[in-house]
Amino acid sequence: MNPPLKRVRVVLLTQAIGPLDYRLPDGMNAKPGCVVMVPLGPRKLPGVIWDEDIFGDDPVDAKKLRNVLELVECPPIGKGLRRLVDWVADYYLTQHSAVLRMVLASSAAFTTSGTITEYRRTGLEPARLTPQRAAALDALEGAQGLVRELAAEAGVSDNIIRGLIKAGAFEPVTISVDTPFPEALPDFAAPQLNAAQQTAADAMTSAVREGSFTTFVLDGVTGSGKTETYFEAVAEALRQKKQILVLLPEIALTQPFLKRFEERFGVEPATWHSNMRSTQRRRVWRAIADGSAKVLVGARSALFLPFANPGLIIVDEAHETSFKQEDGVRYHARDVAVMRGRFERFPVVLASATPALESRHMVAIGRYKGLEIPSRFGAAKMPEIKAIDLTVDAPERQHWIAPTLLKALEERLDRGEQSLLFLNRRGYAPLTLCRTCGHRFQCPNCTSWMVEHRLVRRLACHHCGHVMPPPEECPECGEADTLVACGPGVERISDEVNRLLPEARTIVATSDTLWSPEKAAEFVARVESKAVDIIIGTQLVTKGYHFPELTLVGVIDADLGLEGGDLRAAERTFQQIAQAAGRAGRGEKPGEVFIQTRNPNHPVIAALVAGDRDAFYDAETEQRKSAGAPPFGRFAAIIISSEDEREAIEAARAIGAAAPRTDGMYIYGPAPAPLAMLRGRYRQRLLVHAQRSVEMQAIIREWLGGIQFPRSVRVGVDVDPYSFL
Repeated sequence: MNPPLKRVRVVLLTQAIGPLDYRLPDGMNAKPGCVVMVPLGPRKLPGVIWDEDIFGDDPVDAKKLRNVLELVECPPIGKGLRRLVDWVADYYLTQHSAVLRMVLASSAAFTTSGTITEYRRTGLEPARLTPQRAAALDALEGAQGLVRELAAEAGVSDNIIRGLIKAGAFEPVTISVDTPFPEALPDFAAPQLNAAQQTAADAMTSAVREGSFTTFVLDGVTGSGKTETYFEAVAEALRQKKQILVLLPEIALTQPFLKRFEERFGVEPATWHSNMRSTQRRRVWRAIADGSAKVLVGARSALFLPFANPGLIIVDEAHETSFKQEDGVRYHARDVAVMRGRFERFPVVLASATPALESRHMVAIGRYKGLEIPSRFGAAKMPEIKAIDLTVDAPERQHWIAPTLLKALEERLDRGEQSLLFLNRRGYAPLTLCRTCGHRFQCPNCTSWMVEHRLVRRLACHHCGHVMPPPEECPECGEADTLVACGPGVERISDEVNRLLPEARTIVATSDTLWSPEKAAEFVARVESKAVDIIIGTQLVTKGYHFPELTLVGVIDADLGLEGGDLRAAERTFQQIAQAAGRAGRGEKPGEVFIQTRNPNHPVIAALVAGDRDAFYDAETEQRKSAGAPPFGRFAAIIISSEDEREAIEAARAIGAAAPRTDGMYIYGPAPAPLAMLRGRYRQRLLVHAQRSVEMQAIIREWLGGIQFPRSVRVGVDVDPYSFL
């Protein structure tokens, strides 16, 4: 009698092909979630055994099955996380393999090696010092990593680094990828909470203790101590031997947060972000998978790591748009975090001083539980907010700081206090043109202007990363010294401050200057030691930072975010300015905020000045409801791109011509995307607007699945889009 066939369905880590059936050889015991190596043609590829009932297609003839080659020695992907992968693939209209690549985000999943070799500078210079070698040595002072990581950081080939190793300029360092993380102590430095904080903390700790799924919206004004409050839920999860994930929206917030965590729990937590070396990623991945790392602080991708025993997720600054992934799998980490808590039965906390309208709506209808901390902690008071009407109180020509704000800056300097000038625009100027012929510098790969960055003498595209030095002559008319910077960025505001207040010590704080946790830590140290008088920064410094001596915030151009037709423009502007204003007066000294605007009667500005957040949200909610916009309706963008413009247009027209007719669903387009070219690809868009009762994903899946496209055409779907470019 023949033994029963042990057929398994495997999701491979390649998007070129869907799930495939294989046979388990005799003696190999594997179940759903196990990581395996399987044959595909002549190749050997990794994959994960999946549940049989998920894909719903007919099984392959048993005679055609090939054997699984080996069972990889790593913890299997748990059922809850597999259900999350299913949900993300279904909801965001992507492939299982694309989501699974985020779960198996480290080579640690496929190796059991406990050590790895990195390299660092020895201080010796090789006898033969070529320009490339010299540049690499300068760039890698203090650096450590694998050969390919050092080469990438220095911008040279791997062979250059190998040559320097052979010449003795670098030495090997053996790193253990299995070194355990120190254990956080739940009662190391328990704080004294006020009544509102304690009420919120009790609700969260009870849910952790019970192991029940609840989504909390922790809504506390800036400076109210939300972090200290949700740390109590973290402490309870540690007592329950559970794992905790804290998601932060920006890498630059990591270092200040780690310091606060260490002060509360005695040790730093594990971290996960794109700036980590591969050895660090391997160590964290394995410690999360085997359950030895109890607390992880990370960027949005940490959400897909295979936690062995998850018990709590905190999404800090949960309103932040950077939690929305804009390429690849276009997921929103806030919503995926909630679904992970639901599938694995543990609480999720969405913490923010300015919760997203969608989160507030979920509280209003009873899906989420609202927790409020209405006032600042201790003696700190909310700052006074005033509008400066730029049509009345105008700066001098080619200046951007109004006289009233300039006077306030001077007063803070005299008192030895600190100030923040906020402008959400990186670089020196958003547009450079020729004063002779009017030529505008545009990115060769995108339909966007090149932004001048004077600190590093370059023109840069903020969409594709293309950079070029500012030319001596206009490429259009050939005239020299005719280039003009138009409009302000933070670097230009910094120049203006240095001219008007030469005695002030300034610092520019953007993602260009605070590009790593180490740079952020250096920035914090300078501000805390009072080596800085005025910070000029983008939205990067409007959240997560606590500077007691900072008593003045000036918003340079409050109207900037209100321009254009973005669905969330008003809400996002309100959140950014409220968060920026919240940096003022966080200590015992009172704070003051000036908002420069040409439209002081705009509902966003009026609500900020009046301190009437609820009135703004109520009005915004009514507008969204009447328009059937989220959270009362659904949007999905279909983005078509190709290196050939005609090909992109024809593919978009084919999609438009095949559009289904469905009650409650409306399809607009195709039309060129506002950013009609991105990274050298021409782009067309369609917008789907549907009532919540419509099964939008199923309709789109069937609609697009029936159309054949050339291989050079890419068609992507962005469900719940945040960017309409």
